[in-house]
Amino acid sequence: MVDLHREFEGSRFFHEARIDRRSADALLGLAAGITADGHINQQEAEFLENWISANLVHLEDPVINLLYRRLSDMLSDGVLDADEAAELLGILRSFAGLSAARPRASDNAFVPSNALPLDHPVPELVWSGRLFLFTGVMAYGPRKDCEALVVERGGQIAPGVSKKIHYLVVGEIGNEQWLHSTYGTKIKKAVELRENGCSLAIVSEKHWQAALFG
Repeated sequence: MVDLHREFEGSRFFHEARIDRRSADALLGLAAGITADGHINQQEAEFLENWISANLVHLEDPVINLLYRRLSDMLSDGVLDADEAAELLGILRSFAGLSAARPRASDNAFVPSNALPLDHPVPELVWSGRLFLFTGVMAYGPRKDCEALVVERGGQIAPGVSKKIHYLVVGEIGNEQWLHSTYGTKIKKAVELRENGCSLAIVSEKHWQAALFG
């Protein structure tokens, strides 16, 4: 699916970005198909690892690479045990915007946010003097209302993603970006900063609300 030898680089029929997009869409289809029966076996996990390696690692997409590394770690000893299979099922469902209660895309009225970029384990949220940034659509309400709750507790709102922010809060309601592996520049940049050792945390709106309201 990639023009490795650049034989068609000058062709009007070849468009690398479109092919990359098609590959990312295909991964979502694979994730949905593999998880459809509620189980993942060794053969399916190995197939998915090999497919991502052949088709998507070149994109250097930080979230897809997180998925690939998790999968590779699970298979590093040659065995996908029951706990790893259950964890992988949850990861792939999240990646495809699905859940155990709604395992098919047609069951979902909106695309839930992908949990793969989130911090594990979830961090304790500290408010005073901490810089927060929001991305995506918040189930709580307008972003300005969410920001006001942070400011009321002594926190601050950052103008954008940087090494200075402490928390990126991902709205519970996703959008079509999540279905095409283009998570938005905020999440991509935050993942890259975190991978390079920055102390910022990426948390879900659900965790943020729990810290606010218990």
